[in-house]
Amino acid sequence: MYPALAVLQEILDPERGQEDAAEPESLVGSYQDGWLPDSRLLWVGGIGGMEEALVKRYGLPFEAIPSAGVHGVGLRVLPGNLRQLYRGFRQARRILLRFKPDVMFFTGGFVAVPVALAGWLPQKGLLRPRSFLFVPDIEPGLALKTLARFAHSIAVTVEETRKYLPRKKPVIVSGYPIRRELKAWNAEEAFSKLGLLSDLPTLLVLGGSKGARSINRALLPALPQLLSRMQVIHLTGQLDWTEVVDARARLAISMSTEYLERYRAYPYLHEEIGAAFTIADLVISRAGASTLGELPSFGIPAILVPYPHAWRYQQVNAQYLAQRGAAAVIPDSELSSELAPTVLSLMEDRESLVRMQTAMKDAARPQAAKLIASQLRLLTEGQRR
Repeated sequence: MYPALAVLQEILDPERGQEDAAEPESLVGSYQDGWLPDSRLLWVGGIGGMEEALVKRYGLPFEAIPSAGVHGVGLRVLPGNLRQLYRGFRQARRILLRFKPDVMFFTGGFVAVPVALAGWLPQKGLLRPRSFLFVPDIEPGLALKTLARFAHSIAVTVEETRKYLPRKKPVIVSGYPIRRELKAWNAEEAFSKLGLLSDLPTLLVLGGSKGARSINRALLPALPQLLSRMQVIHLTGQLDWTEVVDARARLAISMSTEYLERYRAYPYLHEEIGAAFTIADLVISRAGASTLGELPSFGIPAILVPYPHAWRYQQVNAQYLAQRGAAAVIPDSELSSELAPTVLSLMEDRESLVRMQTAMKDAARPQAAKLIASQLRLLTEGQRR
C-alpha cells in the first residue's frame, strides 16, 4: 500500500520535493489533472481494513473487492478463501471492463491476484492491459510469485530478488519507494511534535498497524530500565492499545514523572511517523518489506524480530540487513530476555551504532519512486501506440 502511494505521488505531482512535501489532502483532485492526456486513476483494494480509509485520505478513487489468502491457511478455511478469491475475480472483471485501464500496477498481496488474472484473461470489449509488479520483499511469497507470471515487467527492492523470479521477465532494481511526507521533517520540528528532548537517545519501537504482541509485551516490563537512560516512542498497533494504556497507568504509580514523560505511546502514526524516524537513534521492529526501505532511507540502526508464524520472508529481510552490519536480529522466542540487554548494549556503544547507521544508509535507494513512475509511464505510452 505505502509503496504504491509513494509512486503515485511521483506520478501525480513529479515537481514537488521532499522538503515541501504535502499533506495527503493535497492530492485531492490531482488525478483528474492528467499524467498523460486523458489519463485516469483507480485504486482497487480489499474489503475492510485500513487501506480504503488511508487511500481516500489522499483523495484517490477506490473500489473494493473480496479477497483472501490461500498460502498457509488450514484445510477448513481454504475452500471459503477460494470462494472469496473467485468472487473477487468476477468483480475485478466487471471493474476492468468498465474502467478499461492501459496499465495495472501491483505491489503484492493476495488481493492483487484476482485483479491480475482478470486483466490477463481475454474479455470482450477490453484490450488486455499491461501490468507492472513491484516486489517489496527480498524473497517473494506465493501471491507475488503468482503475480510475476502475469507481469509484463517487474521492479525489485534489491538485486538478490532476481533469482526468485521468471528469467525471461524484464526486471529493474528500483529500491523501495518512500512517501515524501516521511522525509519532510527536520529534527527540531520532530522533537517538538512528539514532545521529546533533543539531548536524550531515542528508541523507536514499531508494532505495526495491528500490533506485534510479543514485541509489545517484551518492551513493557523493560521500560523502567530503559527510561532511566533514554526516551521511547512506542507504536503499539490497535490490537494491544488497551493493554499498553493499562500498563502505562501501572508505571505511573511506581515511576517518577520525569521518566514517565520520556515514554510516548501511540496506537498508530500517519504523517507523524516521519518525525519518529527523523529523531530515532535505534528501532525495534518486525522485518517486513518496509524495513528494507524506510530504515535505510533514514539510516536508523535496527533490532529486527522476524515474525515466526508466517512465510520466511521476514527472516530473509532481516538477515539481508544483518549481514551488511545494519541490524541485529533477535528470534521472537528470545525477545523477553534479550530485548533490554541488546538495546542498552547498542545505545551505550556509540561507535557500533554509527557503523550500523552508515551500513543502513548504504542500503538506501532514494530514487525508487521516480524509477517506478517512469517505467509505468513508458508502459502506458507503449499501450496507447
